[in-house]
Amino acid sequence: MPKQVHSDSQTNQNSTQSTPSFQSEFKPEAESIYLALSGGVGGAKLALGLHQLLSEKLHIMANTSDDFRHLGLNICPDLDTVMYTLATLNNKELGWGLAGETWQFMDALEQLNQPQWFRLGDRDLATHVTRTDGLNQGQSLSQVTQQLTQALGINATLFPMTEQTVSTFVRLKDGTPLAFQEYFVKQQCQPEISGYYFQGVDAARPSQGFLDCIEDRNLAAIILCPSNPFVSIEPILSVPGIAQALAKHPAPVIAVSPIIAGQAVKGPTAKMMTELNMPLSALGVAEFYQKQHPGLLDGFIIDHQDQALQPALEDLGIAILTSNTLMNTLQDRVTLAEQCLSFAAKLTHEHSSL
Repeated sequence: MPKQVHSDSQTNQNSTQSTPSFQSEFKPEAESIYLALSGGVGGAKLALGLHQLLSEKLHIMANTSDDFRHLGLNICPDLDTVMYTLATLNNKELGWGLAGETWQFMDALEQLNQPQWFRLGDRDLATHVTRTDGLNQGQSLSQVTQQLTQALGINATLFPMTEQTVSTFVRLKDGTPLAFQEYFVKQQCQPEISGYYFQGVDAARPSQGFLDCIEDRNLAAIILCPSNPFVSIEPILSVPGIAQALAKHPAPVIAVSPIIAGQAVKGPTAKMMTELNMPLSALGVAEFYQKQHPGLLDGFIIDHQDQALQPALEDLGIAILTSNTLMNTLQDRVTLAEQCLSFAAKLTHEHSSL
């Protein structure tokens, strides 16, 4: 398995407390709004940096193709990871769930010989119960998510990519399909894969939150966070109408590479690229986006360690910015967010001058 770039979780335990400290000179335009597309942990880090700078001007569309029913509850891993991170309640040691969690529910399940491969903390249960109850009463996932984020004091608008059910499956080497959470959590990404697909995506429609953003003339930038390109960002872009609308919108679309010096910061991205016979580099990520969605990207941000790739990336017709993309601290997150927004503003100015 390819190596991962490790962030210093121990020294950053308190980097996103309720009274964060960071420096920034960025000042958003008064009427502007900004849209970020995010998966789980990696995307949530940048989303937090954007939230610190933009507050209520930030709109985040999260991947919901990881969602599934478990023990009778509706589980939305990426929505919850982003939500807990923005509320500075996330468990920084585990990378998922809530800080200060207890596990009596799981202990009781073990006594009853029930499945324990997907761990639900006692405090985390309240989110899933609230969501499931709201959905059972006829509320949309967007409505339930809005209620949850408001209760947690989050100023940004967080919404799902669609209200319809879309489910990611990976294909194993023998062609057998495997539901994503079973691959990712139960089997710890160990099986080799030959591909993936999004069940139900053809019948899905963009959520109202996305439509509201894309129709807003004040939308100033669109950021593809450094989440897994294949199973976090691509499901969002595969919802009919989303990629096309983003490509047509005058706001620049900026993506941040989740690969640094040929290694993944978090999750199975590098392993998947290797098994799918793709170049294990930031260039491989950019080529994937260009192949899947020609003309979508206006800008691409890579780490300083990948600066040698800049000429090849520019040959794809994309503007390139090098930065520190390994977000160890809150200041790292804010600085990268600031650079994303400034890069977008620079591209907007250049396009308007043509």
